Amino acid sequence: MSRVAVLGAGSWGTTLAIHLARAGHEARLWGNDAAELERMDKRRENVKFLPSLLLPVGVKVHAELEAALSDSDFTLFAVPSQVVREVANRVAGTAIPVHICICASKGFELSSNLRLSQVLATLLVPSQVVVVTGPSHAEEVSRGIPTSVVAASTHEPSAVAVQQLLATAALRVYTNTDVTGCEVGACVKNVIAIAAGVCDGVGFGDNTKGALLTRGLAEIARLGTAMGGRRETFFGLAGMGDLIATAMSRHSRNRFVGERLGRGESLAAVLDSMTMVAEGVPAARATRDLGVQHGVELPITEQVCALLFEGRSPREALQALMTRDLRSEA
Repeated sequence: MSRVAVLGAGSWGTTLAIHLARAGHEARLWGNDAAELERMDKRRENVKFLPSLLLPVGVKVHAELEAALSDSDFTLFAVPSQVVREVANRVAGTAIPVHICICASKGFELSSNLRLSQVLATLLVPSQVVVVTGPSHAEEVSRGIPTSVVAASTHEPSAVAVQQLLATAALRVYTNTDVTGCEVGACVKNVIAIAAGVCDGVGFGDNTKGALLTRGLAEIARLGTAMGGRRETFFGLAGMGDLIATAMSRHSRNRFVGERLGRGESLAAVLDSMTMVAEGVPAARATRDLGVQHGVELPITEQVCALLFEGRSPREALQALMTRDLRSEA
């Protein structure tokens, strides 16, 4: 049995804590909202994010960060992307050793455009950060629906340790050494999923979405390889697999944001009504900036940014994509 500090008591953090407990480990679940944690511990249920799903005995809810971290074998981050640095600084401030750090958060840090594993490596354990990603909606993993993910690290023994920690009959885990490619795929697919949701909201058909996802995957691969990722990574679970699940699923908050925008709602109204974070919104801005930085053309991302931040209408965005200069697909 391993002891795992799970930092982040939202839907994904709670799901991973439940999964770890079912696998026979002790999951120490911590979050920023002490009142919510107290209610969760008392009711043995995350009413806000995963109602009607009881927490197993192996999930220990902690309001104190030090209690969650003490003697933990793994430290797992499942907090929103833009607070990863803040939480990592708090972890570092405890002076409690972090042995293997698992990054289950997805996105780029807006202030620096760094990948989240880079943020964690800078502040905690440079050679032992493992990224967990792939097509894995919390709503399904929490119910034991068969799922496959990737554990990616430049330190292969750490990736194998996380693979063994998480693997069950319901969750198959593959290892990968292409951390850059896996993280770019995990982040940029959320941007493409917003565009897919816009297609649904406007009422476009399967032809439109099929083209969008194909060109979106090409866009992810262009940026990812320019940043040092391997091209084949984007045709695996962290690329195509995650893109399909996120852009097509009723569970996807990013697709949901796009759908509501496609129906004419404002971004502010959509985000104000949500309890969960749509990571594709900050990711769109960071992805656009990284495209400029690396000299990579990202037309779908550019139109998503125009829709989110510049007042462009969904139909204007589609028109801009459809009337670009004609060229070879290759």
